[in-house]
Amino acid sequence: MHLCVLGAGIVGLATAWQLNRQGFEVTVIDRAAPGAGASGGNGAQLSYSYVQPLADPSIWKQLPKLLLSPSSPLKLRPQLDPLQWRWGLAFLAACNAKTSRETTAQLLALATRSRIAFEAMRDELQPDCDFSATGKLVLYASEASLEGARRQLELQRTLGSEQRLVTPDECVAIEPALADYRGQIAGAIHTPSECAADCLKVCTELEEALRARGVRFVLGNDVKGFDLRRGRVAAVRTSGGDVPADFFVMALGSASHELGAQLGVYLPVYPLKGYSITLDVDPAPAAAPRVNVTDSARKVVFARIGSRLRVAGMAELVGHDASIPATRIETLAEATRAVFPRASRMDSLHPWTGMRPATPTGVPIIGKVAGAPSNLLFNTGHGALGFTLAFGSAQQISRLLDAKRS
Repeated sequence: MHLCVLGAGIVGLATAWQLNRQGFEVTVIDRAAPGAGASGGNGAQLSYSYVQPLADPSIWKQLPKLLLSPSSPLKLRPQLDPLQWRWGLAFLAACNAKTSRETTAQLLALATRSRIAFEAMRDELQPDCDFSATGKLVLYASEASLEGARRQLELQRTLGSEQRLVTPDECVAIEPALADYRGQIAGAIHTPSECAADCLKVCTELEEALRARGVRFVLGNDVKGFDLRRGRVAAVRTSGGDVPADFFVMALGSASHELGAQLGVYLPVYPLKGYSITLDVDPAPAAAPRVNVTDSARKVVFARIGSRLRVAGMAELVGHDASIPATRIETLAEATRAVFPRASRMDSLHPWTGMRPATPTGVPIIGKVAGAPSNLLFNTGHGALGFTLAFGSAQQISRLLDAKRS
């Protein structure tokens, strides 16, 4: 059976990897190089045991700042875009305690499966990707925010996560590079099992391994539409010609909505624009962090990838705008100077932006969608957790297709 994967980000490549291992003939199509989209400069954290859905009851109190403040880490700028309004209203409807609990449970279950599948890939492929398993600290600046974190911790504990609340002094003991920032910490959640890796390097290694195993790559080709026959996709139309296959998997991130609309299918996937910088670290002991750190107040994450520090954050609902405002990059630089003042000389920031494909609840779309062609599956909408969830959702897709073969 010939399968065509649309998209060569981490989700598409993980899908191709899993399908190839299952013995399928696989073709991967993308307009750019593998990992060139939202995967390339992401936060690098693999958050298998600690997830905090963006759709949370606390959003309601933040609405004025989201709409008006130029410095808010979460930014909503209303536009004449029906998708933005439809997605935004669904997002606000999901900002309640019940939905947040249900989303947390679903994401943690998927993340657990993803960890197992990612480790299986690492054992088999041994990729050079700056992998580390040093744990994660999520920092909170006030007692009020810490109380909210405590409730999330208790919920995740009932779902099998192992983590604990730690004091500022314990934070510094776990990550000595936080010593200068100790006075700004009310407390933190420590999850010792969390990991990090360079997602772009994983994408590059996967491409090389897949090519060696006979997977065909059709790169530099835009997906334009579909050749539909009797309720099925006969071929995907690209700027370089038609590509036929027996089954298709759409893993095109934030571009999925537009292509779904061509099929008369509504995919609630909207781009959450994020930014990152990547810094060379000072090798002195305790200068730069080795533990993953998330500053919850700033909505900024820090991940050590080899001799570099990835600093990523912000979520903007501003459509497909690939510009990189200097103010947003300076925000990340300022956060680095505040939290880890000795981490880097910051000679070169390597600024990046990416469009993280998000659903209103934060739960990705995996599998069939009502009204879509019978031989088209979807694997999209992973938001900021694409790297974390990629191999679990790929495994889910491969099981669905394996059942079609038997």
